[in-house]
Amino acid sequence: MNVSIVIPLLNEEESLPELTSWIDRVMAANNFSYEIIFVDDGSRDHSWNIIRELKAAYPPVRGIKFRRNYGKAAALNVGFLAAAGDVVFTMDADLQDSPDELPEMYHMVMDQGYDIVSGWKKKRHDPLSKTIPTKFYNWSARRMSGIMLHDFNCGLKAYRNAVVKSIEVYGDMHRYIPFLAKWAGFTAIGEKVVHHQKRKFGRTKYGLDRFYKGYLDLLTITFTSRFGKRPMHFFGLWGSLIFLGGFIIAGYLAYEKYFNLAFKMTERPLFFFGLLAMVIGTQLFVAGFLGELISRSSADRNSYLIEEKLGME
Repeated sequence: MNVSIVIPLLNEEESLPELTSWIDRVMAANNFSYEIIFVDDGSRDHSWNIIRELKAAYPPVRGIKFRRNYGKAAALNVGFLAAAGDVVFTMDADLQDSPDELPEMYHMVMDQGYDIVSGWKKKRHDPLSKTIPTKFYNWSARRMSGIMLHDFNCGLKAYRNAVVKSIEVYGDMHRYIPFLAKWAGFTAIGEKVVHHQKRKFGRTKYGLDRFYKGYLDLLTITFTSRFGKRPMHFFGLWGSLIFLGGFIIAGYLAYEKYFNLAFKMTERPLFFFGLLAMVIGTQLFVAGFLGELISRSSADRNSYLIEEKLGME
């Protein structure tokens, strides 16, 4: 199969028939064998009934229905597990992503050697309350991840099948799939300017909470990618440095007390800063030590992605 298109959705009954028809026309024009995997993330409208009807009219349509709303990352994760195409696309169901972009992105993966091609909505049809925070968020994501994409949060992306089979998406980590892929060793990441259309039906499912959640997830994935298997390198280093600072303060105060018996060590605020530093430093060091014990006892401590084997049966 050439193409799998994973489409997570929540209450998008109006747009599904038009989106499916549009995708089918594009696939037929390019002679692609394909499947559309709709993942209904707990819709409360008639989305699932519409998917049933589309399945009868379009054999390539597949459907997965969650009993309740789990979030976009969960929907993408189960869609990735089911995808069989050489190139796996993700699209939003609201018709703001254009299926006409798919053929060129497909060839960028298959012919130009990209592992991931991310859409870049260079001209957005969104209010300023959404575009300005998005620009700042993308700038921060570039700085922290080292991946030079303009639009991390664009729903239209193309992946080599091996990429989606090698990563696990959870929480709200769908924003950082390129980061997860890079961490897994897929470093050929490119982007393509794509056409962004105005929402035709319904309303957006995202509120302002996605911005602070996005930053917390970015911090989480940055930390786990660097120190997930070696927590002592972070906690041990900072714990040792902070403890050393406290120890130097304590040594200085002890020196003053030794040469000046009238010196009252405990009346100096510096004494409490030094004591606090040694306590915090010790706690961080112990946290790193416990983290190492947990990491070394983890079931996947020696789980590594192997691209190819020769002479190994």
